[in-house]
Amino acid sequence: MSERVLSTVTAKQSIVRMQQVINGPLLDQINSLNREGQTLSDVNNWDGRLAQQFRGEWPNIYRTLMQAKEQLEQLRSQVQQINDNIMSAGGN
Repeated sequence: MSERVLSTVTAKQSIVRMQQVINGPLLDQINSLNREGQTLSDVNNWDGRLAQQFRGEWPNIYRTLMQAKEQLEQLRSQVQQINDNIMSAGGN
């Protein structure tokens, strides 16, 4: 394991951009997908053989999207904490 600790300006900028994507458009898109999936899961909005197939698959897809959202939020937090630790140790 390397003992090197480094956070370049490029890394800091990349962390900020990653956090902006995760906090903004990416989570917004996941939330939008979830809303549309819920709408399409309602038999009063959409029905038929293939719509029924979708409703059968949607709960697993929804669960996967929610897990991805949680993992991305955790990743964003971890990246921020790691960089904060490096900055506190004098790596800036």
